[in-house]
Amino acid sequence: MRESGPEGGGGMDWTAFGEWWGAWGQPIGILLVIIGALVGYWILKVVIRRVVDGVVSGVKRKADAADTEALAHSPLAQVRVVQRTRAIGSVLNTLAAWVIGALALILILSILGVNAASLVAMASFLGAAAGIGAQGIIKDFLNGLFMVFEDQLGIGDIVDLGEASGVVESVGIRVTQVRDVDGTLWYVRNGEILRVGNESQGWARVVIDQAVPYDADIDSVQQRLLDVATEMSEHPDWLHRVIDKPEIWGVESVSAEAIVIRLVMKTRASAKWEAGRELRKRVKLGLDDLGMHLPSLQSIVVRGMDGKR
Repeated sequence: MRESGPEGGGGMDWTAFGEWWGAWGQPIGILLVIIGALVGYWILKVVIRRVVDGVVSGVKRKADAADTEALAHSPLAQVRVVQRTRAIGSVLNTLAAWVIGALALILILSILGVNAASLVAMASFLGAAAGIGAQGIIKDFLNGLFMVFEDQLGIGDIVDLGEASGVVESVGIRVTQVRDVDGTLWYVRNGEILRVGNESQGWARVVIDQAVPYDADIDSVQQRLLDVATEMSEHPDWLHRVIDKPEIWGVESVSAEAIVIRLVMKTRASAKWEAGRELRKRVKLGLDDLGMHLPSLQSIVVRGMDGKR
């Protein structure tokens, strides 16, 4: 560039600047768009991380926990708040990256001189290609997102997902990890989960279908079963885990070999299995006190409330 003017003053040679910009304008513009996209994504990421960390820190303070692992000894709701918050933060980071990347691509194409009609056609083509080629990934992503938002399951829950059942070890946006009773770790794609049976939310019910001889005194047996269950529910060790009075629902089935009586006890979800084992042991001892010899279960078919065996 050189100086010019009516009196040789210090004015800028706009012609030379225009030539220089014509040669380097596009690369500089593209570089500025890329830098702006990276800076914008970094800012959004920092904001999302601070919000997530703020929520997690608040939950830890409320639970008086030093780290996230310590929250396992706190109420399950607090663990789930941490889990959902972090999962949502991960989703927002991913969405921010995609949105900023798409805007940056549009701006770069505009700088390169691609017209609006071409951009629309390209976007339509890419959208159709993504819809065909990434249907499974999109389905996994959306289903995982809904499961997180709706709190259908959480880490530590005992669930039945159809093909896999066990304890949830990880809930991701695309894959949920479930470890079964044999120790096998199942990786279940969220898009393949059509139903979730969660045995760890709210309350649970221990159901015991006890077979007794056909000639047994039904009233005496029912009263003995109820006394045993009531005694257990009032014991200090179980007082806070049994949340309602045990009930005898009556005779469930009758056959030539035996009569089946149903005993139920409502417990906290986390105490169902332990309470069930203890109740069965007490039922056995209680029936022994009556001198009762129980029939074989091989020929007895019991049907539940839903009609299933």
